[in-house]
Amino acid sequence: MRTTQTLLRSGLTVAATAALPLTLAAPAAVAWGSGISVSTSGTAVSVTTSACPSNGSSFGDASLLSSGQANFAQGRQMSLTGTSNNQSAAWTGVGPGTYTVIVVCQDGTTAGTQSIIVAPSAAPATPTISTTVSPSPSRGVMGGLGGAVKDYGTATVVGGAALVVTGTVAAAWFLRRRSKPHRL
Repeated sequence: MRTTQTLLRSGLTVAATAALPLTLAAPAAVAWGSGISVSTSGTAVSVTTSACPSNGSSFGDASLLSSGQANFAQGRQMSLTGTSNNQSAAWTGVGPGTYTVIVVCQDGTTAGTQSIIVAPSAAPATPTISTTVSPSPSRGVMGGLGGAVKDYGTATVVGGAALVVTGTVAAAWFLRRRSKPHRL
């Protein structure tokens, strides 16, 4: 009976040890597609990234795909410009609709993909006095990884995962110690 308990405990320890690297690697995999930041202002769409190193002459290209386009080559392509720390591209005269922005670095790697909604521009109207004010969403729901409007960096996600792992280990230690008060 004592051998069974020892094997069970060591088996759980081995399983937890094997799962820890996978848990810590998961946030990095989730954050892979978020290497770009896309914004819109009226009929202009811009993208910024810091994921594309320069080969001396260029950083890479960005493509703006409308809903009917399926791959990078079909979109409106722009070369990335900027510095080694920050690259950007911009499109003007973009009509209302849903678009996908893809950034491909000069070495062929994809820095990120993000969807954006360009709202139709409202015609200027005469101001009216309103007694009720109700906020309305300006860009709709942002799709993608969790639908978040703000893109949290890898360090934030890894920090959160570390807190979850620490809490789990502390809870397991507390429950184990509580069930056997004569052990530390």
